[in-house]
Amino acid sequence: MTKWIGLRDIVREEIKQRGEEGCDVAGFTERLEAAGMDEAPIMEVYRALMALEPSTDFKYIEPSDLEAIRAERPEGPRVMDKNWVDAEWQNKFYGAWLGRAAGCALGKPLEAPSFMQGSGGRPGWHNIKLWFEGAGQWPIRHYTPGESTAEAQYGIEIARWSSLASCRENIRFMETDDDIRYTVLGLLMLEERGLDFNSWDVGKLWHRRLSFGQVFTAEAQTYLNFARVTSHISGDQPDDWEKHIHWGRSYLNPFREWIGAQIRVDGYAYGAAGQPQLAAELAWRDASFSHVKNGIYGAMFCSAMIAAAFVESDVKRIVEIGLSEIPQHSRLAEDIALAVQIAEDTPDQLELVEKIWEAFKHYNCVHTNNNAALCAAALIHSGGDFEKGITTAVLGGWDTDCNGATVGSILGASLGAAALPETWITPLNDTLYAEVSGFHPIAISECARRSYNVFRKLQQ
Repeated sequence: MTKWIGLRDIVREEIKQRGEEGCDVAGFTERLEAAGMDEAPIMEVYRALMALEPSTDFKYIEPSDLEAIRAERPEGPRVMDKNWVDAEWQNKFYGAWLGRAAGCALGKPLEAPSFMQGSGGRPGWHNIKLWFEGAGQWPIRHYTPGESTAEAQYGIEIARWSSLASCRENIRFMETDDDIRYTVLGLLMLEERGLDFNSWDVGKLWHRRLSFGQVFTAEAQTYLNFARVTSHISGDQPDDWEKHIHWGRSYLNPFREWIGAQIRVDGYAYGAAGQPQLAAELAWRDASFSHVKNGIYGAMFCSAMIAAAFVESDVKRIVEIGLSEIPQHSRLAEDIALAVQIAEDTPDQLELVEKIWEAFKHYNCVHTNNNAALCAAALIHSGGDFEKGITTAVLGGWDTDCNGATVGSILGASLGAAALPETWITPLNDTLYAEVSGFHPIAISECARRSYNVFRKLQQ
């Protein structure tokens, strides 16, 4: 069980997940309905689901092991050289942190059902447009307004309970958010352990630094599963951890290909600036704790793009480098390729997000693939323009704050802090709150300085 849905709903999600993984799930919905509300028959259905194998005609090759992933990836630049002077590097690290915060803050109030899933027969992106229009703020040129006539007219509303401090009228800092907490945790991991860490250390870090109330979907279930594992094995690096890792990330976890791992990689990617292969590997170590297959690939794809952005300004090339670190015959690689094609063929922003929504709306609104595809399309559409990139990523709907943060991080690293528009940067007042000890509050510039120091340390 997770903290937010019951066993029947978990199994219902698992039916969809197993189908996406290429298994024949015909009849399982009926079997679940026939199981009633009793745990034992529901678990019989669950165990039968987990015993399925992908159909022989499933065309994708999707390993979760690092070496197998690398064997399936295309050619790419594993290390990228750039002789920036210290001031230039520091400007880029500050740009990455600021860009992530700005994109996250723009999308945070829109992380609500009307915009993530759509409502009233309208897709999420259309509701976002209506919200800004109803506030007299269309097209998007600033943070999300807290009030709009669209609320009364269309029955849509922002996530006020969690995001008032990010609304245009109120924003004075980057308020706490899981997208920011995980960036901080990535920084802490590299500060504490350098390159000497694995998924066991990720679990230990979470249990030390995060409360159960701060984790969701795949992270929440893995948090629980890890607690069960650690209750009966001991040691800092138990020899039998590898026997438990797949159970820990899979048991009662139908969210294992959702977006959670993808939003956790920035702190690692900053430490591996200019080294997309290393950035992808660090992302794999973290992501493999809670995710499999495309859930891992989304993390590796984004991490490689972020690392590449420190030395590459061509957004299409940045996306290509991200793709070079994941299996080329995976669902994610196929989806990204389609998103890039749509973006290249569609210069109009509204038409672009409409096409992306229609192409990938079959996924859950917080799945890895649709959100990664939207990020890739937003990057291509931006042409390297920061505002164009984050507004397109957020306008597309689904996981609005996550996508704004990822695109903001990439473009911020590429452009550097000095080139970012004051409209988006000044309201943050160089301050973030992460609900992590020592980072609540902290100067964004201090986070950037520490990431730069980690980068230099890892180079040695």
